[in-house]
Amino acid sequence: MSKEEVPPWIREHLTRFEQAQQNLQAIMIQKQQVEMELTEVEKALAELDKTVDTANIYKSVGSLLVKTNKKDMLKELNERRELGNTRVTVLAKQENNVRGSLKEIQAKIEEASSGKAQSQNN
Repeated sequence: MSKEEVPPWIREHLTRFEQAQQNLQAIMIQKQQVEMELTEVEKALAELDKTVDTANIYKSVGSLLVKTNKKDMLKELNERRELGNTRVTVLAKQENNVRGSLKEIQAKIEEASSGKAQSQNN
């Protein structure tokens, strides 16, 4: 079947399907990056729990190490963890929405290619 034989509305569905696949891939990559950041935050929090309150704590700021205290660092890391968990939740919802959209588009394409759809313009 050449491109000329494929009706324009099927081509449109195929294009939407490809765009949704790319969108899903981007969301999954973002989610994976946030999950990796959360893992690092959890490791840092675990290490801080092992330290005494008066220990010297340093954090990376660009190419510098800056001295801070345990209380401030715990607060910062807990905020980062909370934000990361929120981002993972939002990305998971987006992922589910895009997956649902992909299933719908795929069903329309399959319906059209099996000949069940007759000159549809959706």
